[in-house]
Amino acid sequence: MLRTDEILSTIRMLHTEHLDVRAVTLALNLNDCASPNVDQMCKKVSHKIVSHAKNLVDVCDEVGGKYGIPITNKRLAISPAATLLAGHTRAAALELARALDEAGERCRVDFVGGFSALVQKGVADGARVLIESLPEVLTKTKRVCSSVNAASRKAGVNMDALKTLGQVILDIANADEENTGFAAAKLVVFANIPDDNPFMAGAYMGAGEPEATVNIGVSGPGVVDSALRRRIASAQKSGKKLTLSELSEEIKTASFRVTRIGELIGREVAERIGTQFGVVDLSLAPTPTIGDSIGEILKTLGIAHVGAPGSTAAIAMLNDAVKKGGLFASSSVGGLSGAFIPVSEDSTLADAAAQGHLSLEKLEAMTAVCSVGLDMILIPGDTPATTISAIMADELAIGVINNKTTATRLVPCPGKKAGDFVSFGGLFGASPVMQVRNVGASESFVNFGGRIPAPLQSLGN
Repeated sequence: MLRTDEILSTIRMLHTEHLDVRAVTLALNLNDCASPNVDQMCKKVSHKIVSHAKNLVDVCDEVGGKYGIPITNKRLAISPAATLLAGHTRAAALELARALDEAGERCRVDFVGGFSALVQKGVADGARVLIESLPEVLTKTKRVCSSVNAASRKAGVNMDALKTLGQVILDIANADEENTGFAAAKLVVFANIPDDNPFMAGAYMGAGEPEATVNIGVSGPGVVDSALRRRIASAQKSGKKLTLSELSEEIKTASFRVTRIGELIGREVAERIGTQFGVVDLSLAPTPTIGDSIGEILKTLGIAHVGAPGSTAAIAMLNDAVKKGGLFASSSVGGLSGAFIPVSEDSTLADAAAQGHLSLEKLEAMTAVCSVGLDMILIPGDTPATTISAIMADELAIGVINNKTTATRLVPCPGKKAGDFVSFGGLFGASPVMQVRNVGASESFVNFGGRIPAPLQSLGN
């Protein structure tokens, strides 16, 4: 049972430390909106979204105001759109995306996720239509976000899908050249995609979920960093030696408090709009705001330059402690639940990349022990499609072998080269374009295609 006085006490203590509920995401199953007639399908989709989500933003604002905790984003996530597009054309895909965009605008939400396809074992016709439509869809809509699951522990890595997606990502970026390829930031390619993720651009409603559910994405890098700084300052003042074990306990305690707040708000929002409560995703998701950074936490833990030796160990400790604290606080933890390292969205990580401390290769190593993967990585606009495919293959292979969720959100920036600085503004932040080494050297590997088989399940070491 969640005690309101306990929550309010925590809120007062953490109020100035960038604590927020990063996302309230209403997930909806739209499979019953399928129709061979595109217009009829789009009307059914719009009606169902608006009927369920018309009060979402107002309720979120009221609940956030009640507890003094801002809810940064209000979002929708739908069951995979590829299912609706079976038997349809790319023109129908664009019409569906526009219907989703317009419904999202009517409900005043920030994003609509779920323009998605699951292709880890093969590409069905609806999924193929969806993937081929993405350059148009993501440049001609404002709110629609897409995800493609191209690998899993049980299926392996679909290299044919990744080869196609490498070119599609380039096509998206080039189609949005006037915005330096920003539309590519609305596509995530996954291994082991979770069914209940509230974070964009990867949110969608998986099979086995209820008809409608509210999932919460909490965030608190600033809270965790402040707690660590207080503990370190106290130890220094008393002359007591402080160990990493004790700092891990401090992270667990802060994560516990943040998760409790998220569940309280999530359950109240769900009750007010008459929907089932789903999960709390306790991921630490940074923002470009100074003091709200995963990179700052690593520096507080003693890594002077993010990307230096020890960075992977520090992020592993952080990720583990966040999960332990969150699981103790709630029995409804799901989604991604870990520490995000999106370069352009974290000012400290972006600065480390600009100074040459943080490379693409080191980021890949860090993703092996954190959530989610190579996130918001800006790369040169002339990076070959096969190199993009190979980067995705490396990252998804980490997820497949380690039985965890990994993903890529790669943004080729047309006309930009390594070291150029690009700003997308808002939560998407700013970052230097990162160097991609050995460009073109993976072409033959990618062109073999096929599927990298799933790993042996019984010999996990």
